[in-house]
Amino acid sequence: MAFGFKIGKLLPLGLLALACAMPAQALEVSGVKVDDAAMVGGKELKLNGAGMRAILFVKFYAIGLYLTEKKTTPTEVQALTGPRRISLTIQREINSDEFGQLFITSMNKNSTKEEKAKVISQTVKFGEMFAAMEPVKKGDIVTLDWIPGTGTVSSINGKKIGETLPDIAFYNAVMRIWLGEMPAQENVKRELLGGR
Repeated sequence: MAFGFKIGKLLPLGLLALACAMPAQALEVSGVKVDDAAMVGGKELKLNGAGMRAILFVKFYAIGLYLTEKKTTPTEVQALTGPRRISLTIQREINSDEFGQLFITSMNKNSTKEEKAKVISQTVKFGEMFAAMEPVKKGDIVTLDWIPGTGTVSSINGKKIGETLPDIAFYNAVMRIWLGEMPAQENVKRELLGGR
């Protein structure tokens, strides 16, 4: 009787310890797994939120926002001085012109005339990067990293593309595509900021 009582008390504790020892599961967004952490600039970043960019039921990409600490407003995110990452897991083939247009149009919609003027040369280089790209395919992972002391580093499947763009104002302009006043998709903005 006493032995059974002890086992009954120890079993939940053992299960709890096992659960704590297991690695955290990746978040799933519309059937796409999004990693719960990323290494950028030598620091581990945590997934702040994730969502699916879609137009009329056509999925374009799953997006994840990675930060050094949890933030719930665009102002807080843009004020961070540490590394950051935007990760896009592509859900259909997108040619470089279309992909670049999606980015540049949304950047322009979410920046003032003064903000655009500050980063115009970097925006041109960003556009040139898209023009030189092969089409992105389903399953490709595009990352846009802010690395303090280095700048904005863009990659596809871990391979760097384009130039490193040094100004934090440019990276913040890119982030406003999803976190600005006129985001690419309103529910994605909420989800990146940890809401549902």
